[in-house]
Amino acid sequence: MRTEKYDITGMHCAACSSAVERVTRKLPGVFRSEVNLTTGIMNIEYDDSQTTREDICKKVEKAGFGCALHQDEPAPKTEEDKKNAADEAYRVQKRNLIGAAVFSSVLLYASMGQMLPSPLPLPDLFSMATHPVNFAILQLVLTIPVLIFGKAYLTGGISALIHKNPNMDSLVAIGSSCSFAYSLVMTFLISDHHHHVHDLYYESAATVLTLIMLGKFLEARSVQKTKGAITKLMELKPDTALLADGREVPTASLKVGDVILVKPGSNIAADGVVIQGHGSVNEAMLTGESLPVDKEPGSEVIGGSVNQEGLLHVKVSRVGADSTLSKIIQFVEDAQGKKAPIAKIADKVAGVFVPVVMCIAAVAAIIWAIAGQDISFVLRIFTSVLVIACPCALGLATPTAIMVGTGLGASNGILIRSGEALETTHTVTTVVLDKTGTVTEGKPTVQSIVPAADITEQQLLTIAATAEAGSSHPLAQAVMNCATERGVTFSSAPQQLENLSGRGLRADIDGTVVLAGSQRLLEESGVDIAALIPSAQQFAAQGHTLLWFAQNGKALGLITVADPIKSGSSAAIAKLRADGIRTILLTGDNRLAAEAIGKQAGVDEVIAEVLPEEKAAVVQRLQKNGAAVMMVGDGINDAPALAQADVGCAIGNGSDIAIESASVILMRSDLADVAKAIHLSRLTIRNIKQNLFWAFCYNTICIPVAAGILYPAFQILLTPMIAGAAMSMSSLCVVSNALRLRTKKL
Repeated sequence: MRTEKYDITGMHCAACSSAVERVTRKLPGVFRSEVNLTTGIMNIEYDDSQTTREDICKKVEKAGFGCALHQDEPAPKTEEDKKNAADEAYRVQKRNLIGAAVFSSVLLYASMGQMLPSPLPLPDLFSMATHPVNFAILQLVLTIPVLIFGKAYLTGGISALIHKNPNMDSLVAIGSSCSFAYSLVMTFLISDHHHHVHDLYYESAATVLTLIMLGKFLEARSVQKTKGAITKLMELKPDTALLADGREVPTASLKVGDVILVKPGSNIAADGVVIQGHGSVNEAMLTGESLPVDKEPGSEVIGGSVNQEGLLHVKVSRVGADSTLSKIIQFVEDAQGKKAPIAKIADKVAGVFVPVVMCIAAVAAIIWAIAGQDISFVLRIFTSVLVIACPCALGLATPTAIMVGTGLGASNGILIRSGEALETTHTVTTVVLDKTGTVTEGKPTVQSIVPAADITEQQLLTIAATAEAGSSHPLAQAVMNCATERGVTFSSAPQQLENLSGRGLRADIDGTVVLAGSQRLLEESGVDIAALIPSAQQFAAQGHTLLWFAQNGKALGLITVADPIKSGSSAAIAKLRADGIRTILLTGDNRLAAEAIGKQAGVDEVIAEVLPEEKAAVVQRLQKNGAAVMMVGDGINDAPALAQADVGCAIGNGSDIAIESASVILMRSDLADVAKAIHLSRLTIRNIKQNLFWAFCYNTICIPVAAGILYPAFQILLTPMIAGAAMSMSSLCVVSNALRLRTKKL
């Protein structure tokens, strides 16, 4: 079995991507075929003994689309190229829509202004009564630019029809073309028969096309996504590495077994094992945990993490695609390339709706021709059916509701990057929450101060803050912050300071020796800490980090530090559970700390000690068990899981990569907005269903009327102009209903 990616071009709607999937799945040996309309990439898994790359491309090209094997270029360049191409396409689409709208507005004024109860005057040279030929030519001249601006939909629709994959554009193309062609014929007949001036339907052709362009533009705005996550992940790895012999070489040239030097403040160039030196490494960008990890000989380090202190000699163990960072990048790329879980309902029915409407139009025209009606009447029937059935309301039902829904979310601090995410969120049954920075504050703070006998809390805090003043470690910062908040005065730095990597520090304060750090440090120094052990065990069981202090060989006490839960987390999680949604706390932190936080927050389940690349696997496992998963996180390590989840939800104060990997962003960093996002999705989906119900009812009623079922009693209805007006009213109803979402409260 072979799994490959192909770039597919020429797709305009979900019906197009469905057509590509349909034709490729028919090939022998194809196990899976998924096409992502947003990225234009097809992921296909097939048996290369039964099907070849050439077979796949030929099949796709025969269906009317372009196909080429996806080339894996350097990620930053690829993403930048895609972004520039998407921006340019968006600008062209907007420019074409504005141009079409301007000419269509003037055309409607010219063609219908004189028919209003209070007529809108035209220059006498273009009077319908006295200069019918000029009147017709003016409309023709105004219509041609609209057809040019909308040529992509006309050519795309005709091409899809020719390749036997009709889509929504096909009806637009046929309806607009028939109205235009019919009007063009009537224009040439006006000079001999002036009454044909009433048989012009240029405005129908232009209006239909302009409204469809508006719908497509709204949809394009609602599904735009930022794709900078891969670039920022790549930037974590330094361009060069310093070898043990002093040579500086490109990171890409490193081999397994090479020994590299990592200076304080430098990014580690590759995954490896420390063989010499002690240091403190900040892995927050990969593990999401705020506390640096002490490293000593035998410790593993991750490429992309930052060495905060100490000189490390690292023996490279993994390079290239095998490295942790590369695997995270691959996870994000794979998850981003997957097809959206919910395809638009309107596009799902396109394969049936379009051929049926064409058949109805053709059958109605044939029946009336057999009944003895003239060619003008038959053309009117044929064009009216196509125009009145033009799926503008059907096409606008989803994007307009999504557009208003995303606007409502933004006004409430909920930024939704894609229409697919807004559609999918209402199906969420499980919310997976990252711990650090999402449920908790994301920075360690002092929780308890336990002084030894004959020592006060203030004395312990004063000595502890003075000793820690010479360290940049986050735990030291927590102690100093606590002292400052309590008004405790301490020296800006000890007279002498010695970092003891992996254990703590030794400081000289006013001629005394102060030890600060782990329990092991004090025990190795012969300090008696027996009286403090019961308290230490109690706090350790709660997941707190313990900082021990001694002065001149005598225990001073211990200070406990933990990452506290956010004030609103418990209430937000309770609201989710009340809505029937299962909550899971997912973290790379130790189990004791995670379970303590999980108990405070009130989650249903705690999954701890999970590596960055394993987070996406946890989400995938939940999905395989039938859960629709929303992942909520804020760190780089959450990016693969955010992309893998049905809905990725990032906290607004999180890392850029987490934010760009997610499709929902909580700008206020408030977990309560998770429930609001789900409620917003439910409101929007309900509105979409109302719109689609109206659109289907409209077509069910109006298509038979346009086919002449009420003739001759309602003969006036059998014109493309009335059909176009009815179609416009249908679209107006859909848009108006979507605008009602603005009044809703989340």
